[in-house]
Amino acid sequence: MASLNVVDTDGKETGKINISSEILGKKVNSEVLYQEVRRYLASIRSGTHKTKSRSEVSGGGKKPWRQKGTGNARAGSNRSPIWRGGGITFGPIPRNYSFKLNKKVMKQSKLMAFSEKFKNKKIFVIDEMEFKKPDTKKAAVIIKKLNLTGEKVLMVFEDLNNDGTKSFRNIRSVMVESAKGLNAYIILLADCLLFTRKSLNAFMERMSNGRS
Repeated sequence: MASLNVVDTDGKETGKINISSEILGKKVNSEVLYQEVRRYLASIRSGTHKTKSRSEVSGGGKKPWRQKGTGNARAGSNRSPIWRGGGITFGPIPRNYSFKLNKKVMKQSKLMAFSEKFKNKKIFVIDEMEFKKPDTKKAAVIIKKLNLTGEKVLMVFEDLNNDGTKSFRNIRSVMVESAKGLNAYIILLADCLLFTRKSLNAFMERMSNGRS
């Protein structure tokens, strides 16, 4: 069983927290990670792109000129796609890009990404922080004392309904997520993970209970 050091807001070690081999025992499978990253990116696409077909553009149903005798090509409507201002042929329409993956695959990808960060010593655990109100300056000092300045940090809270979340999310290099909302993409995107003791326990509990 592996362990992580727990530090206070000044970066001083206050204890250790054990990580089960069940969570760290996953070997990296690039195909599983690729599918999960692809699923996540597809799920956040808005899919609101839209062009107008010939039935939606402005214009009348009147034939522009008679069929024969004018010297012009035959034309039936100024809504035709070959006319300027006409409809678009096979243009994009609103659609949902998301697709589903097996929950076990999603869980495996999360554990793989977490294990990779652990292997590279990019996971840090901090004891509870007290924020009586949102305080970005205090959050920046904590990041500096942990020697994480310049790193793309993923700050993980037990939930996002607290003043700590509001403090850290104003720092450009810090991303904020809850233990429940973690996914392989955001873990891989960050240079390092910074958990609170409670959020790491919540994450491990979810993984041990078979939740994704």
